[in-house]
Amino acid sequence: MERKLLKNTSLDEFIKMLREKDRCVIAPVRKNDRVDFEVITEGQTIAQDYVQTVQSPKHVLFPRVEELFHYEQTEDGVTLHENDLAQLPEIVLFGVRPCDTIGLKALLSFFSIDYTDALFNKRKEKTTIIALSCTTADEYCFCTSVGGDPGGISGSDILLTHLPDGDYLAEIITEKGQTIVDLAPDLFEPDQKIKKEEILAKVPKHFSGIQLAQRLAVLFDSDLWVQQSLRCLGCGACAFVCPVCACFDIQDEGNQNRGQRLRCWDSCGFSLFTLHTSGHNPREVQSQRWRQRIMHKFSYMPENQHLLGCVGCGRCARICPADMNILEHLKAIVEERQ
Repeated sequence: MERKLLKNTSLDEFIKMLREKDRCVIAPVRKNDRVDFEVITEGQTIAQDYVQTVQSPKHVLFPRVEELFHYEQTEDGVTLHENDLAQLPEIVLFGVRPCDTIGLKALLSFFSIDYTDALFNKRKEKTTIIALSCTTADEYCFCTSVGGDPGGISGSDILLTHLPDGDYLAEIITEKGQTIVDLAPDLFEPDQKIKKEEILAKVPKHFSGIQLAQRLAVLFDSDLWVQQSLRCLGCGACAFVCPVCACFDIQDEGNQNRGQRLRCWDSCGFSLFTLHTSGHNPREVQSQRWRQRIMHKFSYMPENQHLLGCVGCGRCARICPADMNILEHLKAIVEERQ
């Protein structure tokens, strides 16, 4: 891994260079009190003074709604039109927090189990991730409790750390990252032996993943799930802002002449998610759906994929209209002695 210095005065020129090299740059943009990822156009200012974006960057690789194929009836029969993966753009995903880079790695694992999802994997292949260390945090952040780090490099191609003087420490981690740096080597200067750890946010560790797994193993039938889910509206907001949640539904739209197949985001918190055609629902009440969400992230995923389904970004707690805080619930699970 190589370390360089990127001057704050060179940042706009760096972004401009990326766009001129036919890279689609997606970065955090502030609009009123929200900061979210958008495609950067000429003249747009990238947000820098934020703890976390409202939504995660997962939609860049896993769109909310995407067409898998469309068809049309012609005189010669039915013609099927599939996605041309070669036409997917080269993307630079800029300003992603270290917790989100781990989330994207989890998604890659999900979309590569048993079957390699061509769309997701091709997008990931054509995306370079320039992450931004966390120098501030809030009460919702708990990355260190789930194995994360405010300055962690996992999943990043380049990791920038915003220095007190406004410049950036650039850690070039992968060949993809080096390719980006090689496009504009004059913008990067030698590292000044900066001690990154002194600048990073201090995020306390609230619980141990091992402790949590041990408690979950004996709490499947606990009344705790009812207590924790009483406020849950089943709205799915937590799943939609989560960088790891990957539940989706397949919808077919059209008629005998033309139509399309769509992949759409879904959530295990929705009452229809497990509803059978017969009318039976194996998770008929919200407490069972809440239990599934926690078990999937902290028990089933570690067992099946050897990684957690939560990165401690805190988005679900920030967005919840019923003020459910997943950190508080996880601490309660660890302390439960049923």
